[in-house]
Amino acid sequence: MKKLRVLVLVHDDLVPPESKEGYSDKEIANWATEFDVVEGLRELGHDVRILGVGSDLGVIRAAFEEYQPNIAFNLLVAFHDVAVYDMHVVSYLELLKKAYTGCNPRGLMLARDKGISKQILAAHRIRSPKFRVFPRGRRPRKPFPLQYPVVVKSVNEEASLGISHASLVTSDEKLFERIAFMHESFGVDVIAEQYVEGRELYIGVFGHERLQTLPIWELPFDQLPEGTPHIATAKVKWDLGYQKKYNIDTHRAEGLTAEQKDEIAHLAKRIYRALRLTGYGRIDLRLTPEGRIYVLEANPNPDLKRNEDFAASAAAAGLEYPAVLQRILTLGLSYRVEWKQVEE
Repeated sequence: MKKLRVLVLVHDDLVPPESKEGYSDKEIANWATEFDVVEGLRELGHDVRILGVGSDLGVIRAAFEEYQPNIAFNLLVAFHDVAVYDMHVVSYLELLKKAYTGCNPRGLMLARDKGISKQILAAHRIRSPKFRVFPRGRRPRKPFPLQYPVVVKSVNEEASLGISHASLVTSDEKLFERIAFMHESFGVDVIAEQYVEGRELYIGVFGHERLQTLPIWELPFDQLPEGTPHIATAKVKWDLGYQKKYNIDTHRAEGLTAEQKDEIAHLAKRIYRALRLTGYGRIDLRLTPEGRIYVLEANPNPDLKRNEDFAASAAAAGLEYPAVLQRILTLGLSYRVEWKQVEE
């Protein structure tokens, strides 16, 4: 395996230390992904340099000129603290004619906007919950033909931003209250989608044209207190104390038939291609008690912590963590970006 010079792009407030020693679990959780990726790349023998990026693209150009890396390992999910601006950083890398890991700008744009992505999936006859978008600055009206309950969340933000028990609403009054709260508290456009009861499943995907799916993973809700909404709230996803209290731990989905596994894998590839994703991604689904599959969303560049869903499912497929990172590097180097095609 060729040893590479890898420039790891991280948010400037998430530059990891050299060691976890002396830090609490809560502190480590903030930069665990960045630490794990850097450590994993070094385990592979690559020369690694970390670059904190905030609101200045110039630091990226300067780092490429000084360090001459073979590739940028992109861990950025925002720029100027705006989630949808991550695609512009990747566009900048393409304009510099530099290799990078993860999804291309077009795929990021399509997948990040849940309203647009659902319209595209509908055009491909891929089942997803009915929805309506409520932009900022417009007075919301009843979301006909939606039926309650509905889940209210940001159109563009990830990581369960603003999702809590109150996000599941059952009346016009509560819906409009929640929309106003999201507009005012987070400054985001809002999407309301019909709640689908069922198992929450995740499936990872590698590749550009030729795709590989990973074993299906599940976020269980059976340990939550009675009456608690079965949705992936911010507490369920990120609160370590809450996870320990209610024994919330994702795991390989059990009890699926061979037909269901094949259907989910085939569906994940259709979604991945429809949204023009590349590199690696994760598709979030709901499986109803009747066996119907609904797509919740597609996540380009999902979390790469060593024990997070994507890496854990890859390990179940025989890919240990360093091998996952190497696969992502290889895909980044092999991606036939437009400037390469012009020069051929």
